[in-house]
Amino acid sequence: MLAGGCAPRQPFYFFEDGDLSHYVGAIQKLEYPDTEQQPLDEAAGTHEPMMLSNAKFDQIWELSLEEAIRTALENGKVLRNLGGRFGSFGGPRPQTGEPPVSLLTAPAGTPSIYDPAITETDPFRGVESALAAFDAQLSASSTWQNGVRPQNVDPLFQTFLFVPVLRTNTGITTAGVSKRTATGAQFGFSNTAQLDATNNLFRDVPSLWTTSYDFTFSQPLLQGAGVTYNRIAGPDTFENTFGRPNFRGVLLARINADISLADFEAGVRNLVSDTEQSYWELYFAYRNLEARKVGRDSALEAWRKVHALYVEQSRGGEADKEAQAREQYFFFRSEVEQALTDVYRCENRLRYMMGISASDGRLIRPSDEPTTARIAFDWQQSLVEALSRSAELRRQKWIIKQKELELTAAKNLLLPRLDVGGRWRFLGVGEDLFGGGAYPTNTPTAVNPNAVTFQDTNAYSTLMSGQFQEWQAQAQFLMPIGFRRELATVRNQQLQLARERARLQDEELEASHALVEAVRNVDTNFALAQTNFNRRVAAERQVEAVQAAYDAGTVTLDQLLDAQRRRAEAESSYARSLVDYNRSIAQLHFRKGSLLEYNGVFLAEGPWPGKAYFDAHRRARQRDASLYLDYGHSRPEVFGRGPITQNFESVGADARPFQLPPRDPATREEPTQADPAAPTFPGTPADKGTGAPELLPTPPAAG
Repeated sequence: MLAGGCAPRQPFYFFEDGDLSHYVGAIQKLEYPDTEQQPLDEAAGTHEPMMLSNAKFDQIWELSLEEAIRTALENGKVLRNLGGRFGSFGGPRPQTGEPPVSLLTAPAGTPSIYDPAITETDPFRGVESALAAFDAQLSASSTWQNGVRPQNVDPLFQTFLFVPVLRTNTGITTAGVSKRTATGAQFGFSNTAQLDATNNLFRDVPSLWTTSYDFTFSQPLLQGAGVTYNRIAGPDTFENTFGRPNFRGVLLARINADISLADFEAGVRNLVSDTEQSYWELYFAYRNLEARKVGRDSALEAWRKVHALYVEQSRGGEADKEAQAREQYFFFRSEVEQALTDVYRCENRLRYMMGISASDGRLIRPSDEPTTARIAFDWQQSLVEALSRSAELRRQKWIIKQKELELTAAKNLLLPRLDVGGRWRFLGVGEDLFGGGAYPTNTPTAVNPNAVTFQDTNAYSTLMSGQFQEWQAQAQFLMPIGFRRELATVRNQQLQLARERARLQDEELEASHALVEAVRNVDTNFALAQTNFNRRVAAERQVEAVQAAYDAGTVTLDQLLDAQRRRAEAESSYARSLVDYNRSIAQLHFRKGSLLEYNGVFLAEGPWPGKAYFDAHRRARQRDASLYLDYGHSRPEVFGRGPITQNFESVGADARPFQLPPRDPATREEPTQADPAAPTFPGTPADKGTGAPELLPTPPAAG
């Protein structure tokens, strides 16, 4: 040991062969889960994406906004959003430079169509779970035991007084039904049958059956009593591991379901909003591409002319002018390439929102034209709608109602616990459980004139005679000295309620500010659309005039190239402001809470299976045949105001200054009286082209 020192040594094992191939050299391994989940066909069958080096496609898909939204809703099991810096709250523009990866980064935070049903069926805080606490409970148990035990008795007495081996056969069977009521009371009815058989010589009969029917009840009088408390907190408030108040009654479960519906509505609204935003962004990308192509073609024409003069060494073909014209062309060519890439990107984002393949050989082109009519909104009506129809504000109001109910239940905890209860029992005993004789009779003896014999008796005959009845009454009182935890619970609920009310006030203030910004955007973008239209017309005329002057030799090439560049910028700016005007209209409806109606989307519960209708009819008949119990002052107050209104016209969602015909469902335009001082907006220019991004023309050789 001294020679070996304190160095660690491996232990010795018998039957060790030295093969350590079974040893795992890593604690954790990255593994695939054992699931059979086939990839989505739209994802697995994606074609090679379109790009500058691969601008091939099979056909043009003329897509309307209505079809885009319908497709997005049909494929919207998970309510997608563009994510990133845009979201769905009317930001400046949706993102176009980054892929939407909100599902990959935060999948749990993305709503889905399953969320309301998941909340409804939550086994701990769902409506059915809360109602289950008041369901009748059927319980039954049966226990039988056989015993063989030698007796420690003097052998002299084993024959005359005691048996040498005591044999027993016992059994007990219990079955009953218990029901908890909305007032906190619990009623029960149970039956017990018990057998006690033995070879004891001192018994009247070897076996004896005992049966009883028990009727029990218990009712809290102070803490935990009343319909209001039990529907808010539930009957099992303190039945948890820590003994803390756990409010999960029927009313709170119902509010949780309403909150999930508000979240679902907001998710659908965001999906529709992002789809419409993506649709108009794709429309702008096409218009911007056309504007850049016009500028590129003009620059190419100018370069060809100057290049021809440059080759002939003629006046106007100087090297500096030829280089300047060439630079103008390549500038516009880069603009066209960037605009074409933006078309592909915007088209991918619209495909993402629609839930279809990123590339399937078709190129989407918007078929709807943006409205150019001035849309007027009544401010007071819009403000009222924004404060009453917003899904976020409605959700916060449900939370406030939830906190109010929890505070009501918490105040009940300040009462002492006083429960009263009772039991009434019908008892029967006999040598047999059924059959045999009647019931025990008096058999006087010399020792005991009141002796009772159980020979030839049965337990049920004894029970039905009513000779043996027992009762029990009880009262239990419990009160903490000081109510420290209960007072802290009430104060905590008061603070939570104050916090939620303060949040609602700030949310309403924020909603009003957002509505102001939305109204301002509508007005500003319409004015910009008018101005940019006039700028576009002026820029076109300027190019024509400068071109004629340049051909006449009265202006320089700089002025011509500058005019062509300004015309392209004016065309793009007009398209940008026109698209922003339509986006701002959708943004205003978003803020007013009428975006779904604006796009013709209504939320409704889907059809149920036939079994559900059968069960509902049966329950309706049960209620019709039941007795109505009026709980009087303990009846809970109404906490819901009915379903929200989804009719667009009935709530005055858009107060117009003039009597206008209905909106055209195809163009979604709402005409108004023409402003004589404002120019008339044209539609998309006739020079819209084929819609397919064309290949770049070949410039002349640079030489």
